[in-house]
Amino acid sequence: MELLNFIFRLGVVFAIYDFIWAIIEIGLSFLRLGAERTSIEIYFIKCIKYVLLVDVTFLFCFNLESNNILVYNLGITGMVLLSYFVGKIQKQQQRIAVMNMIRSGLNAPTQKFDIKGEIAVIMFSMTCFVLLIFYPQYSHNSVSVWFHESILNIEDTPIFGFIFKVVGFFFLMNLLVKMINGFMYLVTGRPLLHFSSSFKKYKKDKDDEDFHDYEELK
Repeated sequence: MELLNFIFRLGVVFAIYDFIWAIIEIGLSFLRLGAERTSIEIYFIKCIKYVLLVDVTFLFCFNLESNNILVYNLGITGMVLLSYFVGKIQKQQQRIAVMNMIRSGLNAPTQKFDIKGEIAVIMFSMTCFVLLIFYPQYSHNSVSVWFHESILNIEDTPIFGFIFKVVGFFFLMNLLVKMINGFMYLVTGRPLLHFSSSFKKYKKDKDDEDFHDYEELK
């Protein structure tokens, strides 16, 4: 039960952090006056976002009373962070696939997904998490402490706190489903729960149509 409560708490932390970062992103957009970002800028900002999230999440592994690291929570935190980052990649892939499906119907240029850049950012962020285990003193800085205190304040707010706790509950359920599917895949070779996206079916049908067209031309 303690494990589930901790994962639930991390889900709340991630949701509030994303909310705060979204506000920061809006401010950055205003400063850029709507100018389009380059790929380097996009991944640089994402790297800062993920590293800061790692740092802030690491602070929640401390016992506030004794100010000692809860070693048991470190392993859970690392796995949850990695699962969260991988989930972000999957969501972005799905979003880009849907957008490209729409753009293809409008004969507009499609957007490419840089999987290598995404993996590089995740690997760097998880490396920072491991380094913080050996050098925990670097986790306490003005930026991470501000995020940590802001998250706690929002979490204690009656209305917003409840909303983010609901998000944390769904985060916990989603993570449990992934764990169950992974276990069942190892045991039976197929996941217990299978979710299919309509755009995947569309993409498969479109590929089949292109293949048939090729055959006719040949």
